[in-house]
Amino acid sequence: MNLWVRQIGGVLRLEMKKTFLSRRGWWVYFLALGPVLLTLGHWLIEIGTRSRGHHSMGEDSLVFAGLFHFYYLRLGIFFGCVGIFSNLFRGEMLEKTLHYYYLTPLRRELLVAGKYLAGLATALFLFVSSTAISFLLIGRHFGAGYTDYILHGPGLSQLGSYVLVAALACIGYGAVFLMCGILFRNPMIPAAVVMVWENLNPFLPTVLKKISVIFYLKNLCPVEIPIPPPFNVMVIDADPTPFWIAVPGLLVLSLILLVYSGLSARHTEISYGE
Repeated sequence: MNLWVRQIGGVLRLEMKKTFLSRRGWWVYFLALGPVLLTLGHWLIEIGTRSRGHHSMGEDSLVFAGLFHFYYLRLGIFFGCVGIFSNLFRGEMLEKTLHYYYLTPLRRELLVAGKYLAGLATALFLFVSSTAISFLLIGRHFGAGYTDYILHGPGLSQLGSYVLVAALACIGYGAVFLMCGILFRNPMIPAAVVMVWENLNPFLPTVLKKISVIFYLKNLCPVEIPIPPPFNVMVIDADPTPFWIAVPGLLVLSLILLVYSGLSARHTEISYGE
């Protein structure tokens, strides 16, 4: 066990350098930075025009909920995880460097674990910090009132929920797209299929809703965003998953995908001529 931990740690250290400095994933930083710049601009404009009376703190809270639902969960974190995790194996195949790992006395399952942890650390750093900073910036123009909202109102609880959901999204989507990078020559095709499936989730039957990451994540969000007409008439209601089921359920699903990825990596063969 100690040997396995040291080997995973060695892979993790190597992969952290490559993942953070990857030339293929530079655009992921823009996905994480976009909402920060947007909320920072909102703060500066509101201070510059001194238009605090044009909207309320509750409206800012609702705007951030929409930003989190429709950007972070469905676009930013989703495509960020595609860029980070699908390239952990497929990127090395393209760069013809994967055989260096395969020539070492290292179990394939440990290689998968080390790469996944490196990708997860990168995703958490980018998107969890982006979520927290954006939440703190969007109502900053209210000054002491927003500070009181965070420290003595529901703000701190909402921030914790958004950070938790962002972290779980990185864990779940990371496991999905790491598996896609191992199993498919072109991970973009399964990524497109997963994206369509996740976005169709509100309109799927109750049983099929539960075979997705977004179903568990949106129930953990502190502010619900209503679906506008005419799409609301097509929505099939399902009982929300309790916290004590949603979080362990998503973690177990991610673990199953990682185990399957590790077993699949045992049988992968390198062919740089693909």
